[in-house]
Amino acid sequence: MKKSALLFAMACGLAVANIYYAHPLLDALASEFGIAHSSVGIVISITQICYALGLLLLVPLGDLLNRRRLIAGQMLLSAFVLIVVGTAPNSTVLFNGMAAVGLLAVVTQVLVAFAATLAAPSERGRVVGLVTSGVVIGILLARTVAGILTDLAGWRSVYLVSAALTLIMAGVLFLVLPNDERKRASLSYPQLIRSVLALFVQERILRVRAVLALLIFTVFSILWTSLVLPLSEPPLSLSHTAIGAFGLAGVAGALAAARAGRLADRGLGQRTTGVALALLLVSWLPISYTQHSLFALIIGVITLDLAVQAVHVTNQSMIYTVRPEARSRLTAGYMIFYSIGSASGSIASTSIYAYAGWNGVCLLGAAVSALALLFWALTRRPPAAA
Repeated sequence: MKKSALLFAMACGLAVANIYYAHPLLDALASEFGIAHSSVGIVISITQICYALGLLLLVPLGDLLNRRRLIAGQMLLSAFVLIVVGTAPNSTVLFNGMAAVGLLAVVTQVLVAFAATLAAPSERGRVVGLVTSGVVIGILLARTVAGILTDLAGWRSVYLVSAALTLIMAGVLFLVLPNDERKRASLSYPQLIRSVLALFVQERILRVRAVLALLIFTVFSILWTSLVLPLSEPPLSLSHTAIGAFGLAGVAGALAAARAGRLADRGLGQRTTGVALALLLVSWLPISYTQHSLFALIIGVITLDLAVQAVHVTNQSMIYTVRPEARSRLTAGYMIFYSIGSASGSIASTSIYAYAGWNGVCLLGAAVSALALLFWALTRRPPAAA
């Protein structure tokens, strides 16, 4: 399973990177398409909103259809829309293309649920941790890759290169993934979608962990959407390559947090969550010194990404312990909140930066982090039985 998990992690990283390439390119996109800096975050928000729609409309299909064919088909379509984005002649085509990219990037979550299903119960947390690390590393390396390719060949090359890699990965997955012969849910498509909502009513752990996902990914997006702005402006005035390289610091944090799945397997999920959320709040102190010390920023980035990844892996490991027949739908319900958080953070951070600068962004990030810690403290113990 280890080799398969590594392939799942690589495929997840490649797929999810498509919705994060634009983060370090916001200033380039604003310049080329005439979008104001105060509203350029809408490029990210459109992608995340459509990602949320894909989570609700496409990911549950993993409980209904052959996952191998579903995964390969989504990746083929992703390759096509990436070409559309890479050749966009105006902002209208760009926005529509990014919307489609977000919708289809949910193949990542079909892969995560499939990996959890294939794993033995005793190692499910470890496998989820490894595959989810691929997701977070893909998110963070997207910035590095986008920065380097933009400096070398312009921002359009980012999406065209990704289209080629996605096409190759679609073929590899179709050849390598098991055929997914299993008893599937005997539901119509409308019933399948309604059952996602029913799971929220029936499973408290899903409700609690989904709200935590919303909060931590709001924080994650507050940092990464707006970080390009102070780094690209005087006195720092860094290149796209240098800005993208900060994603490497985040990778260090993500790799360190992969162990969270093993801790969840040992029943330490709540303790891991509390420690990680405390680190998330503390991380904003060094991040606030970005304009004075890039070393402080690196420390803050590593800490923040370690915390976010640890909570995220723990969340998924815990929700996969219930309703094995509905893992794709559990994933969909949980990740919808993730996407709402990411979109909210993108909109809020660029707006706050326009009015209150980097200090305002840091105060916002710290406030949402504190709210996440408070929510966990209030919900970590289930209500006493009547």
